Amino acid sequence: MPKTLTRLFLSCSITASATSTHICPRSLPFATRAFSTTHHIRAAYNMPQSPKITKVEELPATEAKWIEFQKISWQDQTGKDRVWEAAARKTRGKAGVDAVAITTIIRHPNRPPSTIIILQYRPPVDAVCVELPAGLVDEKETPSDASVRELHEETGYKGKLSFISPTIVSDPGLSTANMQLAMVEVNLKEGDEEPEQALDDGEFIERVVVPIDELYDRLVQYDKEGKTVDSRLWHWAAGYHAAKTML
Repeated sequence: MPKTLTRLFLSCSITASATSTHICPRSLPFATRAFSTTHHIRAAYNMPQSPKITKVEELPATEAKWIEFQKISWQDQTGKDRVWEAAARKTRGKAGVDAVAITTIIRHPNRPPSTIIILQYRPPVDAVCVELPAGLVDEKETPSDASVRELHEETGYKGKLSFISPTIVSDPGLSTANMQLAMVEVNLKEGDEEPEQALDDGEFIERVVVPIDELYDRLVQYDKEGKTVDSRLWHWAAGYHAAKTML
């Protein structure tokens, strides 16, 4: 298939379900796509198979490349000695921040404000996850620089950092991992073309542009299709939805 037709096919694929049909709207910078199974991740990249788990086994701490296991001895408010088990990343750099996640506002003169979400298979949950663009902060990198870099690598879009959160945590009962949440603005002009992603080897990431007013309903639909929605993305969408409908 010619390259131009391949891109058109991928951008305007139609997924029908019992509840709805998603059709590529011409008004978007590129198509919003709905994938119901990991098969669609395979199809989008013209891969020979869908991702699948072939084996799960215990990982000795000495063989772990990216994480380490910690036994934390501590005293509670009454002075009683206690022990906590935790996981920690080995990649934390000078910034003291493990990772960044990026919320994006895309502005266009003739289209509603939109955002970018990504779909990728995550082996720990054996599911296609719907997430914010995100990534680890490099050794000598600032979280602000990492936010702009990761957005470009995973989505192809270049933008301007509007603000970045304090250092926050998402699962403090399990891990020492922390992160910062960035807001990046992307201003498009009429006629701008879909940018090319700059993915690392082994990354299979589908980017999806969604009007912000439709984000909450889109995530609900993704859940019905069997995908797993990341909590940070859900909280952002749910907060926006609540502000519109409850306040």
